[in-house]
Amino acid sequence: MVSPDDRFMRVFASLLAASLALAAPADASPRRVASLNLCTDELVLMIADPAQIASVTHLSQSPAETPLWRLARRHARNDGSLLSVAPLRPDLVVTMGGGARDRLRIAARLGIPTLDLPFARSIADVERSIGRLAEALGRPAAGAALLRRIRALKRTAPPARTETIWLGGGGRTVAADGLEAQWMRLAGLRQRPVRGDRVSLEELLVRPPQVVLRSDYRQGQYSGAQRWLSHPLARRPAGSRLIVTDGRRWTCMGPLLIAETLRLRRALER
Repeated sequence: MVSPDDRFMRVFASLLAASLALAAPADASPRRVASLNLCTDELVLMIADPAQIASVTHLSQSPAETPLWRLARRHARNDGSLLSVAPLRPDLVVTMGGGARDRLRIAARLGIPTLDLPFARSIADVERSIGRLAEALGRPAAGAALLRRIRALKRTAPPARTETIWLGGGGRTVAADGLEAQWMRLAGLRQRPVRGDRVSLEELLVRPPQVVLRSDYRQGQYSGAQRWLSHPLARRPAGSRLIVTDGRRWTCMGPLLIAETLRLRRALER
């Protein structure tokens, strides 16, 4: 016996598939792209033709989350769910990490093409995602331009000799072999290995690194994490040079860090 929900899904899928088939030739570039993740929002905003973008998440429209918020506000917003973009009749939905398998399954049933990019663990992963999205969007030149900038960073990277601790709210830091540290190395910074994902104020006092790279993510927000960063040892670490970085660029660790890497190089030269 077919349930009412199943009947509705079948009818909706048929209507949606028909509308998509009439909208554009099968081999055409997508014309209504919806992104359901902050990190895919950033990639889509940097690679797609603005006219292709049907919707991005509400997170990318927040000044607290990404430097691209002004660009994001030119487009319809969604809440990260397939349901919120289905009425827009997208011909490509971009997601990341495959965390919502049901969402991908429903998209397949509705005949909505999806591109699920993996969470990046290396700069090579970032490059692959740029290439895959650029191909899916029919924007190879835009993707190639970003890839050239990353390769130029690699080619001109200074020796990563400056011992550094990346410092976020609550003492959060990054792994010495993680993606954040890979971007840091392109700027000439070497993340100090620490136990776990936190650094203590005592370590900053007793074993100060050459540089404390402090994230200003959600600076001014009232929280325990921000109170930790307001401690004098975190704000003005004795024995270390303090460099403040735009924490929003480190959330997704994608191509927004190209410009930040160049800025950090210049800061180290001064």
